[in-house]
Amino acid sequence: MNYYKEHAKHYVGVDCVIFGLHDGKLNILLIKRRMMPGKGQWSLMGGFVEEDESLDDAAKRVLFQLTGLENVYMEQVGSFGTIDRDPGARVISVAYCALLNFDEQDHQRVNDNDAHWIPLDEMPELFFDHPLIVEKALEYLRLQVDKKPLVFQFLPELFTLSQLQSVYEAIHGEKLDKRNFRKRILEEGVLEKTDLIDKSGSKRGATLYRLKINY
Repeated sequence: MNYYKEHAKHYVGVDCVIFGLHDGKLNILLIKRRMMPGKGQWSLMGGFVEEDESLDDAAKRVLFQLTGLENVYMEQVGSFGTIDRDPGARVISVAYCALLNFDEQDHQRVNDNDAHWIPLDEMPELFFDHPLIVEKALEYLRLQVDKKPLVFQFLPELFTLSQLQSVYEAIHGEKLDKRNFRKRILEEGVLEKTDLIDKSGSKRGATLYRLKINY
């Protein structure tokens, strides 16, 4: 029985703000729209919530369709329901922020979706209210990155302190003092030092670390 038939019905969608680190820069995964409205314009990857799925499941489905990845860190960052936000219909969107390791994606699947990784500081004009959604997602990421071990989503299992620092710098958009950063991050006790050395950057090499299991 439909108890709410006298009320208006609206579409509900999800939009995924997918961040990845590439060449030392924070990148965002965008698509060229293949349908109207906004055909040919840049936008986030999104979709409508199906009758048999939750909001989270819809976001996970969209992410998998685009990147081929599952079990990726993803959090809601807000809902967007301005009346005229979508010229096609009344659509309320719930936005998600996803963080992934650039090297783990299914590159062929990304290409098949006509999706492109673009440095955040070179982001083109986006359709709908997607610029606002990206702004809110970045704001969320910057607020959370010093509270939770989110930066490790961008890194391989083993990494150097320089690589770790570069992630923080890319997210915050500013340079950090090397000595102060290393002192603070080591005092937090979230890292485990290994006996392995990364010599890709110099003959002397740099010690490799990993995130402690209990984090």
